[in-house]
Amino acid sequence: MTEQVTGQTATSDGWPLPGAMVTLIGPDGRQIGRTAADATGRFAVPADATGPATLIVAAAGLDPVARSVSLPGRDLGTIVLQAAGHGRLPTPGSWTIDPAHSIVRATARHLGMSRVEGRFTELAGTITVTDPIESSHVTVVIEAASIDTGSRDRDTHLRSPDFLDVKQFPTLRYRSSGLTRLSDDHWQLDGGLTIRDITRPVALDVHYGGSGPDPWGGTRMAATATTQLHRSDYEINWNMGLPGGLTLIGPTLRIELDIQAVLGE
Repeated sequence: MTEQVTGQTATSDGWPLPGAMVTLIGPDGRQIGRTAADATGRFAVPADATGPATLIVAAAGLDPVARSVSLPGRDLGTIVLQAAGHGRLPTPGSWTIDPAHSIVRATARHLGMSRVEGRFTELAGTITVTDPIESSHVTVVIEAASIDTGSRDRDTHLRSPDFLDVKQFPTLRYRSSGLTRLSDDHWQLDGGLTIRDITRPVALDVHYGGSGPDPWGGTRMAATATTQLHRSDYEINWNMGLPGGLTLIGPTLRIELDIQAVLGE
């Protein structure tokens, strides 16, 4: 009976990897099994052999992973592939944020039991990478009127003086003041965030996703960042009281950024 080595492929942020190639190599270097992960990222490699072997998982744009196994087969659980260039610091220079492949989200609690999410669809910015990298800095400008929550009436209210007051304060601005390495891919970016012409210190929890070539002949890097803001810090105090002491909107906003930047543009 032919044994199988099974498992799951995934990216570092949990996405399955359909089509990832999974190969079993025997101790003599001979291929003894090969398959592709299915639509859910699962794989089952047939292996008519016993003893030690090496399992290699590879997918386009990701660094391959080799795992020592012992046949007959067993389930290896989830095998995570990192982006090519993961852990390699970005090249010093000026990197331009690509708004078509970047997202800025703001999420608020609604009625104390659910969430409402909005996206700012127009932004621009520059990441200046230096050597040493701790001296790098970031500037971002967001068009306040580009807020989009999927509701025309709600977006109109958010643009009004009750919230962003976009006619008087058309942009939100972030300018960094310091960068601290927590690990090779985990950083803290300190800076000032300006909303309604009020600037407050804001620290971003940043996870660096790596850098490498893109299909258009350029070089890109990716990063995600999160923070939490208090609306009252920016005099955004509008709310509506409800029975039982509830309010319509929570006092804090969760901010999430998913950024791609291109070197030299």
